[in-house]
Amino acid sequence: MPIGYLEEDRIFAIRTARSSYLFGINDSGTVQHLYWGSPVHAGDCADLLRTKHHSSFDAAVDRETEEYGGWGGLLYAEPALKATFGDGVRDLKLRYEGYSIDKPEELVVHLADSSYDLQVNLHYNVFPEFDLIERHITVTNGEASSVRIEQAMSAVWSLLALPEYRLTHVTGRWAGEYQLRTNVLSEGKKVLESRRGFTGPHANPWFAIDDGTAGETNGAVWFGALGWSGNWKIVAEKTTFGHLRITGGINDFDGSFTLAPGESFTSPVFTGGFSENGFGEMSRKLHRYQKAAILPGSRERKVLYNSWEATEFAVNVQDQKALARKAATIGVELFVVDDGWFGARNSDRAGLGDWQVNPQKFPNGLNELIAEVKSLGMDFGIWVEPESVNPDSDLYRAHPEWVYQFPTRAGSQLRNQLLLNLGLPEVKQFVLDFMTDLLATYDISFIKWDMNRTVTEPGIADERQQKEHSDWIRHVNNLYDIWGELRRRFPNVEFETCAGGGARIDLGILRYADQAWISDNTDALDRLHIQEGFTYAYDPSVMMCWVTESPHGMNGRRLPLSFRFHSAMMGGLGIGANIDRWSEEELAEAKDYVEQYKRIRSITMHGELYRLSSLRHSNVAACQYVATDGQESVVFAFQNAQHFGAWERRLALQGLDVEAIYEVDAGDERTVALHGSFLMRIGVALGFKGDCQSQMIHLKRIH
Repeated sequence: MPIGYLEEDRIFAIRTARSSYLFGINDSGTVQHLYWGSPVHAGDCADLLRTKHHSSFDAAVDRETEEYGGWGGLLYAEPALKATFGDGVRDLKLRYEGYSIDKPEELVVHLADSSYDLQVNLHYNVFPEFDLIERHITVTNGEASSVRIEQAMSAVWSLLALPEYRLTHVTGRWAGEYQLRTNVLSEGKKVLESRRGFTGPHANPWFAIDDGTAGETNGAVWFGALGWSGNWKIVAEKTTFGHLRITGGINDFDGSFTLAPGESFTSPVFTGGFSENGFGEMSRKLHRYQKAAILPGSRERKVLYNSWEATEFAVNVQDQKALARKAATIGVELFVVDDGWFGARNSDRAGLGDWQVNPQKFPNGLNELIAEVKSLGMDFGIWVEPESVNPDSDLYRAHPEWVYQFPTRAGSQLRNQLLLNLGLPEVKQFVLDFMTDLLATYDISFIKWDMNRTVTEPGIADERQQKEHSDWIRHVNNLYDIWGELRRRFPNVEFETCAGGGARIDLGILRYADQAWISDNTDALDRLHIQEGFTYAYDPSVMMCWVTESPHGMNGRRLPLSFRFHSAMMGGLGIGANIDRWSEEELAEAKDYVEQYKRIRSITMHGELYRLSSLRHSNVAACQYVATDGQESVVFAFQNAQHFGAWERRLALQGLDVEAIYEVDAGDERTVALHGSFLMRIGVALGFKGDCQSQMIHLKRIH
């Protein structure tokens, strides 16, 4: 049983394959965290529940380790829950009321305020095979008057008595997302957050903690990821008594809301886990969990071509058909038309919101193009941005009240756009209706759902509704409802989440999205850094990667086609270059790489990822994927620059059977047979000779 309760000691014990998570009920009736880490015997931990006292000035040291505490009394740490009752009282005293175990992997701990009828249930959903626990809370107002919720975090994760706490997280910006950072935490708070209305490119709701010594393959790592696609906050707070609290959930910034009598609020899920063997094992646990419990749909990525770079807004049926024919010759399986197919959409200044096919660009609707694409053996996909609107559009002229606005302010325009208030029922219905009509009318297999604008002026015409709930929360919940309903109505359509690149990727939206566009930066060398940071938290099968032009439009860097393809083959392979400009030799080379990708994509999409070398520490980046049955593996290696006099570089592999023999194909028209012990302890030779070189190595177990 993964969940147990020691009645005599009043300790809850959650046991996974390789970890223990313990908390108990102390003498004051509050729920106190005890331990999280490598397995221990829960009964030995009863003494940890004893009261801790420092002085009359720090009389509530125990409250620093509360499993879930409300703001009030002697709690001065980041609160998990903060509320104002109908009579103006802003003090919470949560007491333990009992528990229930409805399934072997599900525990609910019941708390209630000592004076008011406010119930808080702590939910724990255990995944023993992944050493992970999903946590969320429900708050129910049993009072006769409304309760204002100022802050409601999904969970508090506690760590005790490490000699040092090192935080690993990602930061970034547009075209530079998922840059890994580490910080040794001193006393105080480190806040990771988004206030922009979506997950954001500047931080991501994922964290990892170690004692400063963990590496890719060694050391204890505690980690967590929050599933929320709106404003979020994670606070890492080290106390003066050496405790570390990680509090996370929906951001309280401009986020308070009212619970009416009898009403409940359910928080997003905050998933936490423990790894004994470094950051690599941490990532693989998260990847397995996402494949098993989060990600919908297929993991078999079709090779995609997107026509944006070839045509931008100058879309027309004849040019798209010509591109489709050329894409088919190199083995593309999914042809996607990007922006510019609808309304008066000839630039980013007009037409957004008018989701009718442009009759000048497509006189016969989309069916003429779709028929051509299907006849070439490809599926058809299309780009949409349903949450935004141009002021120069029929939709805005008909419904100016549908955008976020304050009545006395002119709304800020970003990218010549305003943002639709998806929290309004009529806007939600409009988006669901036009998407349903689009997918029901046309044979569309793929939707790229973009959002290129942050939330500003989050006002609403109905001020009564605004006071009842947070605009920020309503927008996200309605977005989830729309995606969920579209997936139900059109189960064979795949959805990609995109927001100005990788600004809406988290475990919330990934319950609905098959894949994610992780950055608008498609430079293959920059992408190695972005993709590395991304895979710390998210499964490579989610990650869409494109082959685009050289020199690259963002930085002018020239890279060989081989380097660009190898970088993109580590996730879902897409091609975004203007292939009309490619020579016959380039098209033939591209066709060969597409064929290679199709042979190995089941390994990269379904297998286990091992990060072997990073450009953060070396001039070589390398990743290895091992098939779930262990019979095949593929390695991608990249050299940034050649150093004079450098010795031959060997790359030690991981995840193989030391006794097995593998056929090693390094792409140089010869294969060798080597034992797993040699490959893992001595390694494969990398034949790099020059700058910006890449190599794919394919291994098959033969004995």
